[in-house]
Amino acid sequence: MISNKTILIAGASSGIGRQVALLLSHHNNRIIVSARRQFELDTLCKEIITNGSQAMAIPCDALSSEQAEDCVKQSIGEFKTIDIALLNIGDGPVFNMSKTSVDEIHHNTQLNYGTLVNFLVPLIAQMKWQGHGLIAHTNSLAGFLGLPMQGPYSAANAAGRILMDSCRIELKPFGIKFVSIYPGFIATKRVKTDGIPSPFEISELDAAKHIIRALEKEAADYLFPFITANLVRLAKILPKSLTNKLLTKLRPAHY
Repeated sequence: MISNKTILIAGASSGIGRQVALLLSHHNNRIIVSARRQFELDTLCKEIITNGSQAMAIPCDALSSEQAEDCVKQSIGEFKTIDIALLNIGDGPVFNMSKTSVDEIHHNTQLNYGTLVNFLVPLIAQMKWQGHGLIAHTNSLAGFLGLPMQGPYSAANAAGRILMDSCRIELKPFGIKFVSIYPGFIATKRVKTDGIPSPFEISELDAAKHIIRALEKEAADYLFPFITANLVRLAKILPKSLTNKLLTKLRPAHY
């Protein structure tokens, strides 16, 4: 059980991040929630406090390295340390590579990879100073495969996966641990309307429970749900021609 910890959750105003914050709020934690929307953060803080934990809201656009760094500084100013940071920022809209633009791809790369970097650097500096800490990143099973209609999203998450792997080795002497979390399809508002098949989809609450389990286990790589995760593992060892044939089934009929 995660209790009596200072926890920063970036991307907490809704969805999985919000559910994680609420679940952790029942165990006497100090929870900093960050996102762009002030009202949603303030509402969440009230619920966290009602559940018995301390709360702090920091409005922040994670696309800005300056705002991400300031978010970390404000957290330290209030609670002195950050024991756990969950970087839960990203989005995977449908991309048709025959129609998408350079700017759209660059924006998605910044949203799914750049935001990770923006928080990662100041968090590493702080955790090096304090001599301990855990940084977790909500990635995606798409980071292991080039999914149809999600090429830029898959590529950005693959970059995040490799960066976290390097950090895990390089920063171990400083007492910093890294957890990469790879959900499959989650029933978010966006997924409901993107037109892409979502096999073995799970709820936001179930996803949040998996993420907390990953934090508790301090697992280097945590893939879920079980069926989708194992299909991804299988796809990685199958011949690419067969994998591509299977992935084609995820491509919408009209695109």
